[in-house]
Formats: sequence, structure tokens, C-alpha cells
Amino acid sequence: MKSVTVWICVYSILLLLDEAASSWDGSSALSVSLANTSPGSPGGVVPGPGAQPEWVDCIQASDMCNQNPSCSSRYRVMRQCLVGKEKEAMLDNNRECQAALEVLLLSPLYDCRCKRVMKKELQCLQNYWTIHMGLTEGGDMDDSSPYEPVAPNRHPDAFRLASISSGMLTVPQKGFQCLDPERNCNPCLDAAKACNLNGSCKRQRSAYIATCSKEDPNKGETCSKKRCHKALRLFLDRVPPEFSHRLLFCPCQTEGCAERRRQTIVPDCSYKDKEKPHCLELRRVCRQDSLCRSRLADYMGNCVVTAHTSSTCPNQDNHQACLASYARLIGTDMTPNYVDNSYSNWTISPWCTCKGSGNQEEECMNFLRHFTDNTCLRNAIQAFGYGIDNMQNKSVSVPGPSASTKAGSDWSTGTSEPTFVTIPKYPEPSHGGMGKTSGLPEDHSACLCANVWALLLGLALALVLAQHAL
Repeated sequence: MKSVTVWICVYSILLLLDEAASSWDGSSALSVSLANTSPGSPGGVVPGPGAQPEWVDCIQASDMCNQNPSCSSRYRVMRQCLVGKEKEAMLDNNRECQAALEVLLLSPLYDCRCKRVMKKELQCLQNYWTIHMGLTEGGDMDDSSPYEPVAPNRHPDAFRLASISSGMLTVPQKGFQCLDPERNCNPCLDAAKACNLNGSCKRQRSAYIATCSKEDPNKGETCSKKRCHKALRLFLDRVPPEFSHRLLFCPCQTEGCAERRRQTIVPDCSYKDKEKPHCLELRRVCRQDSLCRSRLADYMGNCVVTAHTSSTCPNQDNHQACLASYARLIGTDMTPNYVDNSYSNWTISPWCTCKGSGNQEEECMNFLRHFTDNTCLRNAIQAFGYGIDNMQNKSVSVPGPSASTKAGSDWSTGTSEPTFVTIPKYPEPSHGGMGKTSGLPEDHSACLCANVWALLLGLALALVLAQHAL
């Protein structure tokens, strides 16, 4: 009995010391250790619920495959099967292509994903489609996003705006009401001024405007759409969304404001063309390019919901994910934009038409409505105008299966840093917020003082009990 009492005293002392030390960093090492320990478990560590390894990016998955002779040879065969105009026939009828695909479905390449705005994004996407193009080629719109999945929004109720969830006309955005009734408010002009005050935004914006406004005498065109698209992608990839999204989604109450918003991407070069292509043809062209195909699939995954879901946006009304996916479509063949300068009933669409569709009219209209009649996209843009999206999480991630743990395989493994899907957080209001004051260090003195007194009292009590026990 005495030994038990002594052990209790020792444990109490250790716990008090641990809690005192944790007052500086907010977590107790001993508490965490106890929470993850159970008798009989190897090493005493029990992983948390739903714990999974991180996603493996497709560049690393390709390297892992190349280290395995069987996988490497099938990988080379599959790349050859996807070269040229006859790739659909090769994938459907060529036994060697089919056999290679069957082997690669068990490889690290099948479960790999790509990070948004990663350094070698195009190479990663090309590796992804080496497998998945063979699975979806010839289908309608069955592509899954090659990017790491976005976690659900933690505060879905804050985004269910009853007044706009039915996709009705836009209502004035309260977050941008003029304080001075005599002032002609133009949030898009304010967004441009804010961009000019930021060095990176000003530099990148000036670069794409100059590129998209430059004539191309070699082709007899007013600009080079290819170079314009590249400059737009650089702007949207490098400039924080608190600047770029304000330019794209600024709420308007006048036609002048709405026209400035429509002109943001220099549509005469980046958007319009001499003739409007058929929407299904534009989709086909987009799907031939790894980058366009990937970003279109990501837009569909984050902005399009099925008829049976209760929320208006995927991932429990994750509006920021939808806006980010929409913005990343700009600078591809599927570049969307506002069709006119209407501020009360605006419409977004890619530059295409469904006229002359014949028996494909229903399929074409269904595709086009993902832009022109998209309740999720409309609500996301309006939530941005209200400032409600400031309540979303700073970053969210979804763990995925590691490619090296694929069942039934013996692929070479490697090490990688944990990867996370980061959804940018718009800036919190600078005044009147209830959070911590930015830029000021936290004061731990009161917490430390309380812990020291508790430690002294605990030590005195533990010594008394130990002396009594012995």
C-alpha cells in the first residue's frame, strides 16, 4: 500500500511539472502521451480516428514506379498508347495497352494527386493523366479532379443564405454599402487601387495587361491569346487571393462598376474570339490539354453539386474552394467571364454556344449551365461580397492513402514531406474583430504565475503524503 502511495505522489509531481512547462506552448506532452496510450498496444501508441498517410504527388509516384522493373516497362507502354490521334482506339482495342493499364492500376500512380500551384504542376498532371485518361477517355464528364481533395467547410450553416440559395437575382451586397450616400461607390475601382498598393499584385497585373493588350503582327491579331493566358495564370498563381479575388468578384451596384469587373481579364484578348465555338467542341479541346482538363475537373468537383445534395456547394458549402477553382480556369481554353455589364442579373459563361447542336443540344446545355446557371458559383460570389467567407478556415486538408502502401504491390518507397491542401483565407476585418490582436505577443505571465503556485502547493502536499507513507 505504501509503494502505491509513493507512486501516486511521484506521478503527481511529474504531472504538475509537465503542466507548468506547458503553460508556454499550450500543450502538455504527458497529457498527449496518455491520450494516445493504451495497455497492450505496440509501443503504447494508438493512431487517431481515421488517421491515414498523406497523399503522394504524381511526380514522386512516377519515380517510385520507375524503380520497379515491372511497373516501369508498363509505364512506358502506356505513354506510347496515349500518343497521337488514335489513342482512343489504342486504349479500347490494343491488348498491350489494356494489359499495361491493368498493371498500373495497382501502382503508386493510380492514387497519386497533385498540389495546386506546385512548382512542377504540369509534369505532375501529365503523370496523373497517363493512368486516368485511359480510364475516362471517351466518356462524358466523368473526370475526377487530379488535385488533392478539399476538406468540408467547418461552418456550413453560415453560408446557407436563404435569400439566394434558390439562384434568384442578385441582391445588393451589404458588406460594400456606401457610407456616404453622395459618393458613387465602385468596389472594383477600390480593388484596383488596393492591388496597386501591393508590389507583387501591381507588378503581375501590369504584366498581364501589357501582354494581353499587345498586338501580334505575325498573325495579324490584336494580341497573342496564348501569351495572354500564360500571363493571367501567373498573376492568379502568384498574387494572394485577397487581391486577385477582389478584382474578379467585386460586388457592383452600377453598370460602370460591372463593366470594370468584366474588363479585369482583358476579355478582348483572353476571352473573345472571332467566332464562338460549339461548347462541346470547346470542352473536347480543353480535355486534350492536361492543365485545362485538370482545372475544369477541379471546377466541376468544387462548384457543381448533384441533385440529391442538401447544400448548394460541394464540401458543405465551401465557397472559397469554388472561387479558387473558378479563378484557376482563367488562362485556359475554358476561360470564363461575365457576359455583359449587368450588375443585377449577371451571367458567367465560357466563350461558346450551343446553337446548331442537333441531337447533342441537351448534353451541350447541361454542360453550359454549369457556368450560366450555377447556384453554387453565384452564392460563392455573393458570399464574397457579403464578407461571409472571412469566417472560413485558414487551411484544410484531407489525408489520403500513401502510394507505397497499395495492397498487393511491392513498389519502391521513398520519403516525402507531408502535403496539405491549403485554401487561402481572406483577411479578417481589421477593426471590431473578436479574435486575437495581430502582431502582438501573447502575455503568459498570469498563466505562469498560477502554475508556479499550483506546483509549490502540489509539491508540499506530495512530500507530506510521501513522509506519512514511509
